[in-house]
Amino acid sequence: MAAEELTNVGHSVIVADAKPSVARKFLMAGKSGLNLTKDEPFETLIQSYDEAADWLHPMVADWDAQAVQEWARGLGQTLFTGSTGRVFPTAMKASPLLRAWLARLGQADVEIRTRWRWIGWDGNALKFDTPEGPQTLTTDVTVLAMGGASWARLGSDGLWSEVLAGMGVALTPFAPANAGVLVDWSDYIKPHFGAPVKGVALQAGSLRTRGEAVISARGLEGGGIYTICKVVRQGSSLTFDLMPDVTQDEIAARLSKSRGKASLSNHLRKVLKLGPTRAALLMEFGRPIPDSPQALAQMIKSLPVRHAGLRPMDEAISTAGGVPRTAVDDGLMLKSLPGVFCAGEMLDWEAPTGGYLLTACLATGRWAGRSAANWLQTNTAL
Repeated sequence: MAAEELTNVGHSVIVADAKPSVARKFLMAGKSGLNLTKDEPFETLIQSYDEAADWLHPMVADWDAQAVQEWARGLGQTLFTGSTGRVFPTAMKASPLLRAWLARLGQADVEIRTRWRWIGWDGNALKFDTPEGPQTLTTDVTVLAMGGASWARLGSDGLWSEVLAGMGVALTPFAPANAGVLVDWSDYIKPHFGAPVKGVALQAGSLRTRGEAVISARGLEGGGIYTICKVVRQGSSLTFDLMPDVTQDEIAARLSKSRGKASLSNHLRKVLKLGPTRAALLMEFGRPIPDSPQALAQMIKSLPVRHAGLRPMDEAISTAGGVPRTAVDDGLMLKSLPGVFCAGEMLDWEAPTGGYLLTACLATGRWAGRSAANWLQTNTAL
């Protein structure tokens, strides 16, 4: 995005990527369908960036969900919008869009150098490790789009933070975002590995959301978990409401019915219709099951999820932390390094999955590129 903004006003651009090919995390996102954006009113969309909403507001307003869709269509992609407002290419993968995008950059004479790992500066020149040995580049302006600190094998290893910290840039420590929670399951739950958890509400702190989770061998993951993982990371307990559409009193009334000779499991199945997955979670986290219908109803409405925190940062979909708002100006230029701009996930913002991540990465890339072009124009004039 930054390269296109710079070439649009006639500048020569080199894109250096540490990996053997570009956009590997973008391609990985496409493996689950490439959720490009969320087709919803701007004021709803921007609130998904939480405390960073005010910072990102002008950038996303200038490159909102409609702009993302127009951009993708301009690259020859047909799109569709799902029932929840999530927008996907009809191809349901990233590679066709990426090929078209790279072709357009090539026509604009953007030079792409792969296996060029940026390692800092040598005086005013950028330093790179390359297959041909150490190389330097002297640039008029630099845009860093280095990613966060998750999925290191795709290029986002966060090592750039050591370089910027060494140059006096105050950074916010990285933390996992959009990550599953770790659970040390008993053998009882193993038959349910891979099963979706539907029809529940998740509560962490003051945040309550409806969403699915998936039981995996290492814990719980999925969109519902990702939505509340930030609050869990900050120390809030996690609970499931296994019957969010039924009141606690109604559940207690159902449980008060005589069960005769039926086992507790069969009684719960008949009167509550929890299904095997929710019933398994109740047994996993609720034992010993209370005898009192009211106590059991209370547990069903607020089942504590015993977990060991979030998955390791490198396994998270994205990360919080990085370059904070205080370190850059309104154009995303580092205050301590004139002519050096930052974009994407290396900035300290986070958002849930659902198209918000890609939207802001594209928007900040465009904003940084445009700001870099404006800075060049001003400084060249001087």
